[in-house]
Amino acid sequence: MYAITIPEAGGPEALVWAEVPDPVPGEGEVLVEVVASAVNRADILQRQGFYNPPPGASPYPGLECSGRVAAVGTGVSGWNIGDEVCALLAGGGYAEKVVVPAGQLLPVPEGVDLRQAAALPEVVCTVWSNVFMIAHLRPGETLLVHGGSSGIGTMAIQLAKAVGAKVAVTAGSKEKLDTCAELGADILINYREQDFVAEIERATGGAGADVILDNMGAKYLDRNVRTLAVNGRLAIIGMQGGIKGELNIATLLNKRAAVAATSLRARPLSEKTAIVAAVREHVWPLISGGRVRPVVDREIPMEEAPAAHRVVEESGHIGKVLLVVEHNVV
Repeated sequence: MYAITIPEAGGPEALVWAEVPDPVPGEGEVLVEVVASAVNRADILQRQGFYNPPPGASPYPGLECSGRVAAVGTGVSGWNIGDEVCALLAGGGYAEKVVVPAGQLLPVPEGVDLRQAAALPEVVCTVWSNVFMIAHLRPGETLLVHGGSSGIGTMAIQLAKAVGAKVAVTAGSKEKLDTCAELGADILINYREQDFVAEIERATGGAGADVILDNMGAKYLDRNVRTLAVNGRLAIIGMQGGIKGELNIATLLNKRAAVAATSLRARPLSEKTAIVAAVREHVWPLISGGRVRPVVDREIPMEEAPAAHRVVEESGHIGKVLLVVEHNVV
C-alpha cells in the first residue's frame, strides 16, 4: 500500500507519499480500507518531530479515518467485510489501509457521507470525553470554547447546544464568528479585538464560564482561571500558546474550581473503548437525527498532504480539512 511517511522531521514538505508494507490485523483488530482521513494539530506536531506515536502504534500520521472493513482479525464480532465505518486511531490514518482495534470503530452515522465521516471520530471523542465525561457540562451552564471555528470548536458548540447549555466562543475573524453563530454560539468574541475575560464577565453578569475548553495552554492559563465561575472546570486539550504558565492557586481555591489536562492519543485501549462506546450511545443519535453535523472546510487528495498541512498551519480554515484516497472512493 501507499502511506504518508515522515523520513525526516520538518516542514510540510517532510510528508512523503511512499510505498510501505500492508498492515495485518491481529487479535481484536480490524483492517480498514481508508477512504478519508483528517488533519489534526497533533499530526503537525508529529511531522515537526515533537509528538511521536505511542508504543505499538503506526508510525504514519492520522488520528482518525473513514472507510470500509477489508478484513477482520480473530476474536472480533459485530463487524463484517464491507461495513462502512469511521475510526479513532493512535496513528496511521494517512494511508490506503490501517489496522484499528475493534473497540475504536464506529458505524458511519445515518445521513453522513462516507468521506465526511472522517471528520468525526477525533473531534467527537475529544469533546465528549473532556466537556461531558470530565468537566460534566450541564443544561443551563455556560461553556467557553477557544478556537470556536476549529474542528473541535464547531463540534463543541453543537454538542453543548444539544444538551441545553449556553455557548461562548473566541475566534479571529468575523467570518469564523459568523459560522459559530450559525452553529448556535450565543456569545461571540473576536480575540484579536476583544478581551475574553471582560466579555464573559459582561455576558454572564459577572458569573463567569462554568466550563472552558482550551486549546492554548500556558498563554491563556491565568485568564482562563479568572474567567471561571464558582465551581468552574477548565479542560486543557492543547498547548498552542506554550507549555509553562503560572497558576494562581488562591483564585482557584476561592472559586472552588478545577483544572484538568488530557490527551486522547496515548490513552490505554480500555479508556478509548469506553469513550467510543459513550460517543456511539450519546452522540451518534444526535448526528443521525440531524442535530449535529461534521463541519468540513475542504477535501484534498491524500498524496497532497503537504498542502493540507499548510492550510491548517495558516489557520484560515473553518472546521476540518480532509485527506481523501480518491481511488478508494466508490
